[in-house]
Amino acid sequence: MSRSARVIWDDALTSYNFGPSHPLAPVRVELTMALARELGVLDKVEMAGCVPASDDELALVHERDYIEAVKRVSASGLPDFGAGLGTSDNPAFAGVHEASALIAGASLAAARSVWEGSAEHAVNIAGGLHHAMPAQASGFCVYNDPALAIAWLLKQGAGRIAYVDVDVHHGDGVQTVFYDDPRVLTISLHESPRTLFPGTGFPEETGADGTAVNVALPAGSGDSGWLRAFHAVVPPLLHEFGPEILVTQHGCDSHALDPLANLMLSVDGQRAAYAALHRLAHETAGGRWIATGGGGYELVQVVPRAWTHLIAEMAGHPIDPATPTSEDWRQFVRERTGETPPLTMTDGRNPEFRDFSGGYDPADPIDRAVMATRHAVFPLHGLDPMP
Repeated sequence: MSRSARVIWDDALTSYNFGPSHPLAPVRVELTMALARELGVLDKVEMAGCVPASDDELALVHERDYIEAVKRVSASGLPDFGAGLGTSDNPAFAGVHEASALIAGASLAAARSVWEGSAEHAVNIAGGLHHAMPAQASGFCVYNDPALAIAWLLKQGAGRIAYVDVDVHHGDGVQTVFYDDPRVLTISLHESPRTLFPGTGFPEETGADGTAVNVALPAGSGDSGWLRAFHAVVPPLLHEFGPEILVTQHGCDSHALDPLANLMLSVDGQRAAYAALHRLAHETAGGRWIATGGGGYELVQVVPRAWTHLIAEMAGHPIDPATPTSEDWRQFVRERTGETPPLTMTDGRNPEFRDFSGGYDPADPIDRAVMATRHAVFPLHGLDPMP
């Protein structure tokens, strides 16, 4: 389906580093790029660099006083608790502004590539920092690069943008920025806020005219239930909304091995979601697709394989799940982390699901979550909430 795909990359993107004990370790991005390179995925895309977002670009989403506070922390390395920097989630570190602005700049470069037509799809796997608020760092996130990409596109004249977030955590920062903007449809599928940070993302959070959509899934949901919920909500809303551009966030912390959350997806289920979003980009947005990374804290077994599948899917050359990882990459993993690397690109699952059109089971907690979302927002889009 793809005509062209661009990966935005600079080795300095790994400088977004909260320290050796922090879950958001930049080695996950380093290992991803190494695996994609070893499997020949990067040979099928265009590689492009990036520059840091300017203060004016950051101010499309963030308050200028906050940007100045981040700069002061960046220069001194000292905390500013009012700005959310210096907490266990968001430790202060020297250079935090420069590192964060570069990630934001990479997502802006992806947005520019797609808006100007130099690439049909573009991805910044180092991005996806969806918790950052206009005036505060939150949830490992300093500058909200997906929101900045969307705000930049709106400034260029885009009239309708859809954002789909498949991170295990609610995309609260992006929702907050565009909550009352009917030009932006935000859809987040996440673990229930009753059991996971940030405690938001209930179905009744519907925004302007139903343009905030939240699917809050019960802890323990796996491939079949997650995909059933995705297909029951996302395709009909995207087809009805008709975005000019699709922006997606691909946190892979929904995996069963992730240490910070409680969903039970496999790499195979995640790969199926990427393929579905690729199809939807072509069906609903003329193929214009901007993607970012996001969460993901199983640094060796999950993140590199998941995001290598994402890049390959965007390139139009999906990887056979049975493909072995290369021995050179495995050795690199051992040297960098001391851990045992995965041998293949699959968890050995065949992610199948029952389509919601066949009816729902009110005793099933996933079906109840789906119906809560459909009842909350489908009528606001002229859609029938019943299957």
